[in-house]
Amino acid sequence: MSILDMTAVELGAAIKRKEVSVSEAVEAALSQIDKKEDIYHCYVTVDKEGARKQAQEIQQKIDKGELTGPLAGVPVAVKDNMCTEGLLTTCSSKILYNFVPTYTAEAVLNLQRNGAVILGKTNMDEFAMGSTTETSAFGVTKNPWNPEHVPGGSSGGSAAAVAAKECFYALGSDTGGSIRQPASFCGVVGLKPTYGTVSRYGLVAYGSSLDQIGPLCKDVSDCAAIMETIASHDIKDSTSVKREDTDFTSALVEDVKGMKIGIPKDYLGEGLDGEVKDAVLKAAQVLKERGALVEEFDLSLVEYAIPAYYTIAAAEASSNLERFDGIKYGYRTEEFEGLHNMYKKSRSEGFGPEVKRRIMLGSFVLSSGYYDAYYLKALRVKALIKKAFDEAFSKYDVILGPVAPTTAPRLGESLSDPIKMYLGDIYTISVNLAGLPGLSLPCGMDTQGLPIGLQLMGDCFKEKKLIQTAFTYEKARGAFGGKEEQ
Repeated sequence: MSILDMTAVELGAAIKRKEVSVSEAVEAALSQIDKKEDIYHCYVTVDKEGARKQAQEIQQKIDKGELTGPLAGVPVAVKDNMCTEGLLTTCSSKILYNFVPTYTAEAVLNLQRNGAVILGKTNMDEFAMGSTTETSAFGVTKNPWNPEHVPGGSSGGSAAAVAAKECFYALGSDTGGSIRQPASFCGVVGLKPTYGTVSRYGLVAYGSSLDQIGPLCKDVSDCAAIMETIASHDIKDSTSVKREDTDFTSALVEDVKGMKIGIPKDYLGEGLDGEVKDAVLKAAQVLKERGALVEEFDLSLVEYAIPAYYTIAAAEASSNLERFDGIKYGYRTEEFEGLHNMYKKSRSEGFGPEVKRRIMLGSFVLSSGYYDAYYLKALRVKALIKKAFDEAFSKYDVILGPVAPTTAPRLGESLSDPIKMYLGDIYTISVNLAGLPGLSLPCGMDTQGLPIGLQLMGDCFKEKKLIQTAFTYEKARGAFGGKEEQ
């Protein structure tokens, strides 16, 4: 097996056994980046010198027995909305084209403390606003299964980098499906943890009540190991939760006997591609054959999730993005007359169309006279969605459904119709509104040879049930077919 074919956990074990050195692992990844980056454009920044230097330092610590974790020495890519000290962090926006942070995001620090080698920062939709990684100011990322299709978004660069073997695993962030949907489109595993499980300190905020950092990786075992590494209570994040049950690898058990799995009928109706539906129901049948009790049920309020989500997310975005004004850091317009004109021109020139659209929408729903009609109503719907999930989880251990209505669309298709792009999040956003965990893993291919993702949703803090169910399905499914040797 070549180094690039290994999962993150397999590589970590090989490094421990001294079969592979950290430098060899880093060089293998950098060589693949050199080979494939011109085609797929997964990264905004590749830190070759930094990665080589880290490799030597980490190898010494492993040799001395100071680093013993399962991911020590394994190269990782980080989505470009997580601050990294001394390394460019752009959020794929012109307005932050030259921003180099003076501190590192807590989730990334947790990886570094456990011996991860940071290869670079991955491309994304600008400020995480988009579902295709086409709104980036630094160019489009392409799907490694077919470069004429999108990789999904907003964590498309991270998902594509894992699929193209340009890293061994990656970090993404999920505001309304931004880890799970690109994982589905790129045929990898992605987990959005329960809100508050992973610190948001150092994550550039889009929707603060919805954002959560999580892993994108090759299989469920990697997913569990990465979650154990990045989950932590952080006093610097007021929404961070102190949990005692973060031994996620203990859930890697092949057993779903007696587990109750619900499939929302609302997720199988109009708008769902036939091939996606068939693959998801086939996956449910596999779990049924292994002893799970699977049934369909009504999950109300699905149709209200999208308007509620985009109202809340846009409102929070308009507030969070007001700090980017050309004063302290980032892009500043060259010619201006007075302070207000400088603000206006810097923001007009620095933000892309999708970000401007959402800032304007957010400012509108928060404005006097519209606040009650839109924003408060959306918050009430959010509470009702959480209640509907609470009722569902009183009956079911896991909820199963598709990740997205279709497989990866062609490049350019979604941007021409923003509403259609927003509707593509219909199966993922409820999880963010309710603060729940959700996991995506591959469950088949369509006739075009594009991956189809299966989504598993759990109650708050029940990631282990998702990991156990996903692990059982993954073992039954067998290896997920790789494309031509990348």
